[in-house]
Amino acid sequence: MKIAIVCYPTFGGSGVVATELGLELAKRGHEIHFITYSQPVRLALLNQNVHYHEVHVPEYPLFHYQPYELALSSKLVDMVKLHQIDVLHVHYAIPHAYAGYMAKQMLADEGIHIPMVTTLHGTDITLVGNHPFYKPAVSFSINKSDVVTSVSQSLKDDTYRLFDIKKDIDVIPNFIELNKDKLKENIPCHRSLMANEYEKIITHISNFRKVKRIEDIVRIFYEIQKEVPSKLMMVGEGPEKEGAEQLCEQLGIQNKVIFFGNSNEIDKILCFSDLFLLPSETESFGLAALEAMSCGVPVISSNSGGLPEVNKDGYSGYLSDVGDITKMSKDAILLLKDEDKLAQFKVNALATAKLFDIHNIVPMYENIYYKALNFKHD
Repeated sequence: MKIAIVCYPTFGGSGVVATELGLELAKRGHEIHFITYSQPVRLALLNQNVHYHEVHVPEYPLFHYQPYELALSSKLVDMVKLHQIDVLHVHYAIPHAYAGYMAKQMLADEGIHIPMVTTLHGTDITLVGNHPFYKPAVSFSINKSDVVTSVSQSLKDDTYRLFDIKKDIDVIPNFIELNKDKLKENIPCHRSLMANEYEKIITHISNFRKVKRIEDIVRIFYEIQKEVPSKLMMVGEGPEKEGAEQLCEQLGIQNKVIFFGNSNEIDKILCFSDLFLLPSETESFGLAALEAMSCGVPVISSNSGGLPEVNKDGYSGYLSDVGDITKMSKDAILLLKDEDKLAQFKVNALATAKLFDIHNIVPMYENIYYKALNFKHD
């Protein structure tokens, strides 16, 4: 198949998933066309089955905000016709599903009928999409998609709860690529660069938005380091980062916390981690938790959104109510102090991650594409 993938080309979860999906589909013989405003961050190398088409948005003084949706829909029309695309797969409802629908209508006027698959990732539904300004457009775009998927059962339930959706939604979870190159023993880990031999390493990776409850992470670590010699690795950029740095100084733990910023070496950072913290207000899935678990790192997380579908309480880590810093700290300390239990949880985390291996999940998307193609021929 020739598949056009529309996504945000950023460090965010939806962009990463879309990029990794496209690359794996290309390995399976499909021709993949990424269409977005800049090259996705994980799209390092192009090959004969992977193509990237940049969406240019002309600047006109008339527009206070440049009309990306119009530029994207026009680019989609051009690329579908030029490359004879079979299926359009848009990730994130805003503005991609809306732009995709406009492209479908323009193509239909020329007798070209292309099916569209829309994948819902999270904040496009629960935060941005539910805003009164966007809600009608999001509902319309989802209902006009040929096939709709969500990355968790929790997100599917939220979509039906928040919007007037008439379409069936298929749950296809996010995934991780598990192979010999990602296993700990095959990654050169220079642990001594981050911490002393006797110290445990705690890690958090996110976009440092308010929903991630970054202050909770610092306060949980503050309690941990009282009982267990440890260091905290904070990976990512975002609006809550500066406040977290200030809190570390207030608590006198700035020398025990390292802020990396965005990084393309997540596996190398996780390979020497002992525990991962993700106390988010909500997570549609919890891709960061899954990435940690794929490196054999247990997770202390909230029990919100799709996290219980990924992190198994008392097995791969522990779940707590949102904001329950006391329990999260206690669970972390008990686990870090018990070397045998920590070792077992590390094994369990990797075993759980294997359920979400990319080779198990991508065939589900292939089936979805064939399902969408049936709409084209009906």
